[in-house]
Amino acid sequence: MFAKRKKKLEAVQRSSKNIGQRVRDLFRNRSADRDVFESLEDLLIEADFGAAAAVEVVDELKKSGSPGMEELKRILKASLVTADLTPPADGLGLYLVLGVNGAGKTTTIAKLGHRFIKDGAGPVVFAAGDTFRAAAVEQLEIHAQRVGARLVKQQQGADPGAVIFDAIDSAQNRGERIVIADTAGRMHNRVNLVKELEKIDRIVKGRLGSGGVYRKILVIDATTGQNGMKQAETFHEAVGVDAVILTKYDSSAKGGLAAAISRRLHLPFAFLGRGEGMDDLTPFQPDDYLNELLASE
Repeated sequence: MFAKRKKKLEAVQRSSKNIGQRVRDLFRNRSADRDVFESLEDLLIEADFGAAAAVEVVDELKKSGSPGMEELKRILKASLVTADLTPPADGLGLYLVLGVNGAGKTTTIAKLGHRFIKDGAGPVVFAAGDTFRAAAVEQLEIHAQRVGARLVKQQQGADPGAVIFDAIDSAQNRGERIVIADTAGRMHNRVNLVKELEKIDRIVKGRLGSGGVYRKILVIDATTGQNGMKQAETFHEAVGVDAVILTKYDSSAKGGLAAAISRRLHLPFAFLGRGEGMDDLTPFQPDDYLNELLASE
């Protein structure tokens, strides 16, 4: 049985058609039998759904009584939720940006800041809370100058919580409305990372008080596949994630990761990052996402 499934998956991977067209071909050319459902599981796994989510989706499709592309979209859409990151009308909005090194946190911070400033949401402050990674502060400083944000920083190796505390304090004193804080992403030392984020979370809640809005945003590289699911689990367990931004979402990303995270962890998505430009941050829309994921050629 396992040899049969392996050969089937290898055949799927050799196909030049995209996921959506191949799913359509499954339903169009064959009746909904066991082999069709097994092939669909393989396709969803290839599209970065992960084995657990793929099995759940296919099982639900079997029980629906009307297996097909539209029913598959309905099942997937039921678990997709969007997150609204609009800054508050009053008080301070604190956006704590989480993610592993290399996921695109710094660029995403710049894009968010650019978006808020462009929309007239008010002055934006960047807090250089990744004080451990070499050049992280310098990179954020360049982005701050580029988009017109104020930067709060300390020397490399400083306490990240102290940097973010200072950013909140200075923003409140100046009447600024938005703070976007960077954090470290050292997944190779998970215990230390979790402890650090828990400490920052306590500091933010204590300093921000009831008059502000606090959002924890997880940045995930769409090309990392099921590693992205593990990252989501780790960060959500540590501090509770309010929104996800999927970066590097272009032709090299298979896209199913967003549906898998939504289904398994019930996390909402805010944006898809599609490029390096400051305007390359697309609001996450479930219908558009599913149409793109399952589109035919």
